[in-house]
Amino acid sequence: MVSLGDKAQKTDFEFTNTWFVGARPIWSQILKNLRPHRMLEIGSYEGQSACFLIETVGQMHEAELHCIDTWQGGIEHGAINMAEVERRFEKNTEKAIRAAPQSVTLKVHKARSDFALAQLFVQGYEGFFDFIYIDGSHQAPDVLADAVLAFRLLRKGGLMAFDDYLWSENLPGGPDLLRMPKSAIDAFVNLHIRQLRVVMAPLYQLYVEKL
Repeated sequence: MVSLGDKAQKTDFEFTNTWFVGARPIWSQILKNLRPHRMLEIGSYEGQSACFLIETVGQMHEAELHCIDTWQGGIEHGAINMAEVERRFEKNTEKAIRAAPQSVTLKVHKARSDFALAQLFVQGYEGFFDFIYIDGSHQAPDVLADAVLAFRLLRKGGLMAFDDYLWSENLPGGPDLLRMPKSAIDAFVNLHIRQLRVVMAPLYQLYVEKL
């Protein structure tokens, strides 16, 4: 298992990779400035980003976090046992919530992201969230659908973060635009350019603010 810093060692999380390590310093500054109360993430896996949100925001004030995932995995996950991944997510987030000084309400939506996002819209969550993190399917049509639907749930002045902006499969013929997030993220940003501002794009993540 992987430890992600002093806090993670104290909390004894079960993480099997270091995918989120590089984003922690950037997220620390973003969350300090934004001070979100209502957060949503698409693609939770073992809960590294969710636990970081719970830990960090839970130090500031009470908060609400929604996590969307099917825990069925994607092409990038290969033969990984997703039932074990889901178990680790549940265990990790439970530990993070217990350790947080302030109350953090976790709402888990085990469903396809397009279905879950549409349900949230119908349930009155339009313009509700302060911070949204998109890290679900890496297929361009799915990423574009997630971005368009989630943007409706983001409040004005809220921040949306995209993971794996530069990710692509190692295919014999080279990258496939339909099987990578970048083409979808670029299309979303271009089509919503009058409604958002690109805040920054450090390495594999891109952040936009809703105007």
